[in-house]
Amino acid sequence: SSAASDVYKRQTLQGIGKKIALAGLIFGLALSACGKAPEPAAGNGFLPGAPAPAKGCGENGYLETTIYGVLEGSIQWSAGSLDCEGMPRPANEGARLRFAGLADDIRIAFIIAIPGLERGAPGTELPSNVTVIEEGSGRFFSTAGQENCWSDIEKNAPLPETPGTFSVVGTLYCIAPLIEVNGDSSVSLQEMKFAGLLDWGDA
Repeated sequence: SSAASDVYKRQTLQGIGKKIALAGLIFGLALSACGKAPEPAAGNGFLPGAPAPAKGCGENGYLETTIYGVLEGSIQWSAGSLDCEGMPRPANEGARLRFAGLADDIRIAFIIAIPGLERGAPGTELPSNVTVIEEGSGRFFSTAGQENCWSDIEKNAPLPETPGTFSVVGTLYCIAPLIEVNGDSSVSLQEMKFAGLLDWGDA
């Protein structure tokens, strides 16, 4: 009937509206200090007024992991096939690192936010918020919290030739899948080893 059709359309529009609102809320929370939502997707998503991220991976930059789920494959990126960025998080609550490259013909970015990381200090079992982005599609997956992934940072050392820039080397572990935001899929990450640069700014 016409009445039933109107109810169906209204419920459908309400569902779409809720999904849009949820996506907006998640992106908004990403800019807060709580660290319980996906981190900004790229350098231009970092907060205005903050120091520019360290771009480039350094001569020894790399990222190695295996991804399972709706995105799947072995990833072994070296400095020549990898984009890296690193900078402090808002309110100086740790730092975030971004690694991006091609897996087959899909460009994927990994963002690792580590609120407990301190300037120049290594650390073990640091709770981490992780976001995986299929760039160009608007599709991304996130821990949306810091309970399921953690990082061991074995090196966080300054580069003498570049004041404020540090070489960061570590390993990320996740014990639960990363859930697709505004979707019903997920991805899982095997142990991830990484090395890149991080601009901590002036001392």
